Amino acid sequence: MTEQTTFSRRTALAGAVAMPFVAAGAAPLRAQAAKQGAMVPKVNRIMLGDFEVTALMAGTATREDPHSIFGLNASDEEFAEAAEAANIPTDKAQFFFTPTLVNTGNELILFDTGLNPDGIIAAVEAAGYAPGDVSHVVITHMHGDHVGGLTGGDGPTFANAQHVTGQAEYDHWSGVANDTFTNKVEPLAEQFSFIGNGESVASGITSVMTPGHTPGHMSYMLESGGKQLMLIADLANHYVFSLAHPDWEVSFDTDKEAAAQTRRKTLDMLAADKIPFIGYHMPFPALGYAETRDDGFQYVPHSYQLML
Repeated sequence: MTEQTTFSRRTALAGAVAMPFVAAGAAPLRAQAAKQGAMVPKVNRIMLGDFEVTALMAGTATREDPHSIFGLNASDEEFAEAAEAANIPTDKAQFFFTPTLVNTGNELILFDTGLNPDGIIAAVEAAGYAPGDVSHVVITHMHGDHVGGLTGGDGPTFANAQHVTGQAEYDHWSGVANDTFTNKVEPLAEQFSFIGNGESVASGITSVMTPGHTPGHMSYMLESGGKQLMLIADLANHYVFSLAHPDWEVSFDTDKEAAAQTRRKTLDMLAADKIPFIGYHMPFPALGYAETRDDGFQYVPHSYQLML
């Protein structure tokens, strides 16, 4: 005689609690996948007429006490109010370092080189290019986070490229004691050509003097197929503190009054003409618009305007 096993209702319920539910026909449950950690995209490419414009994430870093950097002429209360309105903390800020590649079809032009050679090489390669493909390296100004990737232990990072910078910027840094200039820029002096305001790097790419952050700080207007985009470099360093309050002093600005005047004038033009811009330190992909708001401006991230 075969012994039969019987289950009480209580036994059945206990088993249901002990064993995870699997629906009929469903695959067996698996172990939880390992977390991968936070990730910032490395590349963002858009079309501007016939130009391919690629923002490169060459690095990001957290900075403590942003009020010691932005709003030096603002009270603690004013600074806290601006941060709270934007839903960002007052004790930390996130910095982004965003060189830009422009492929015109004839040239591959890199604007600024990030903090170090490894970072910019990785960023260029993530965009699908090799350092040897870069035909021009354009330096907007000579702070370390813009020229740090120019050279390394193996010499020039972009050995095949013509190097371009503003004459006023080069003259300023060559006349002062500065390790960054001495180590990163001066060794490439013979590879540099120098331009002034309103000059062409390539067809459709025009220099615009935007002094104050440094004496020869340069922005660049791109134009192709009836569309415009401005590379503003460090004209504005923060998407809230520099736009909502363009007159706030910034510790990194060499001439704080001139920087504020340039910032307000340029942002006013961008807002009036609805021209998008890439800001070197804006939240990646660093592409957006300035809109007038109260006595300042508001940063509006790009969505799909340049896709249409």
